[in-house]
Amino acid sequence: MPKNIVKKTVLAVAGLIMAGVVISVITDSRADAQSLPTVEKMTAERSLGNQNAKVTVIEYASLTCPHCAAFHRGPWPKIKKEYVDTGKIKFIFRDFPLDRIALAASMIARCAPEERYFGVINLMFETQDTWRNAANPQAALESIGRLAGMPSETLQVCVQNRAVFDAVMKQRNDGDKKFKIESTPTILVNGQKIKGSLDIGRFREVVDHALADARQ
Repeated sequence: MPKNIVKKTVLAVAGLIMAGVVISVITDSRADAQSLPTVEKMTAERSLGNQNAKVTVIEYASLTCPHCAAFHRGPWPKIKKEYVDTGKIKFIFRDFPLDRIALAASMIARCAPEERYFGVINLMFETQDTWRNAANPQAALESIGRLAGMPSETLQVCVQNRAVFDAVMKQRNDGDKKFKIESTPTILVNGQKIKGSLDIGRFREVVDHALADARQ
């Protein structure tokens, strides 16, 4: 996605948040908190692989971003098999929503049972064209949530939950400040951005170099 488009979109989302119209109503939802996982679980860092690996790969992504979906439908399965499942790297997925639908999607994924989080993310990317272009995208997203075992009542509480909303927005804003995220997906290997193509060849080149450095 072009850098200027990303920046304009981020500013637009920020404006909507300040106006209080990103999600229908944001509340503490204390009365309904029992229908959701704990705040600690919903707002925790999402990672896969070897938690003690010397190489950490971070992805900043927006769930409505076509390039992000292409990455997850394309090179990601091979990356996971070669580097995550083998314990070579720690992989962290971080939210960087570029619009209010992406924000709602990130919130719904975080409200899913913790062990189903990455399954929900993968399903959202696999079916992105369907729900993103639906007449009611949030309703389509909630259908994915129900597939993950969340009743409709839980989903309604989820998208109105202040703690989840704040966690997603903080992650996006912190990423922008620390790493100057200008496009999605942005992949960082031990804090350094992968520049250029995100194909499997380029990923192997950068990560293998980082692994070699870590062994020295």
